[in-house]
Amino acid sequence: MSFQEAIKAVLGNYAKFDGRARRSEFWYFFLFYLVVVFALQIVGAAIDPTIGSILVTLFVLAVIIPMIAVEIRRMHDTDHSGWWILVPIVNLVFALTDGTPGDNRFGPSPKDSAAPPAPPAPPAPPA
Repeated sequence: MSFQEAIKAVLGNYAKFDGRARRSEFWYFFLFYLVVVFALQIVGAAIDPTIGSILVTLFVLAVIIPMIAVEIRRMHDTDHSGWWILVPIVNLVFALTDGTPGDNRFGPSPKDSAAPPAPPAPPAPPA
């Protein structure tokens, strides 16, 4: 999953708390979040510190729901409850861990669904 695909996937599933999220989806969105917050702080500080704080606050409020949703889906990919996002060190370990292969109790593997479809079978020879 590319950086742009991850951003689109997370924002497209704005408040979807069920299902699973790949590591790349989670970490690319987290990187996007950090870069935007950092950029807003720099731009805001150059203009006015109060404006910078307002810009960062508005951005954080806009993406807090998708950030929580992708974190929960990431926990689901490792076959753990979404409540684990409340335990700081453990959720980091789970976020770094590869997802369970195949289906788990939270749905099919996002790696399997992202794989290209198998090529069609060749036509049968004439009889």
